[in-house]
Amino acid sequence: MATVELLFSALPEHVRTARLVAAAVARRAGVDEAVLDEVRLAVGEACSRAVGLHVSQGISSPVRVVLTEDEKKFSIEVADDAPRATTVALATAGSAASGAAGPSRGVDEAGGDSEDDMGLAVISGLVDDVEVTAGESGGLIRMSWPTTTAPSVP
Repeated sequence: MATVELLFSALPEHVRTARLVAAAVARRAGVDEAVLDEVRLAVGEACSRAVGLHVSQGISSPVRVVLTEDEKKFSIEVADDAPRATTVALATAGSAASGAAGPSRGVDEAGGDSEDDMGLAVISGLVDDVEVTAGESGGLIRMSWPTTTAPSVP
């Protein structure tokens, strides 16, 4: 299992770099070329969301992106340090956390921010396997895509 970790200051101009790195690592991991645009867009949305949360709450710690190449899937985690009073969870079909056949959304008791909700909706539309959690220590978006593996030779 190969892992790449990217830490960047919560500045909008660094989101593009995160997208480019994610696409390059996804390509190397064996994610289908037809899906790379979705990877770029989903990472861009997740990183933009994290940057926005850091900026709006005056958090100086970096945004963290972890890209993991596994045997059959490529995973990306985007983490922020913006605390939330309640846990928000979103999982879609294929996610280990879901177990359901379709989207399953936890609702933020505070009502949530509509711009934040829109970003999460875009991500869930792009990625079949996504989980979003948030709590007092910050938020985490986990996304994964299948990889194409070369057939093994007996």
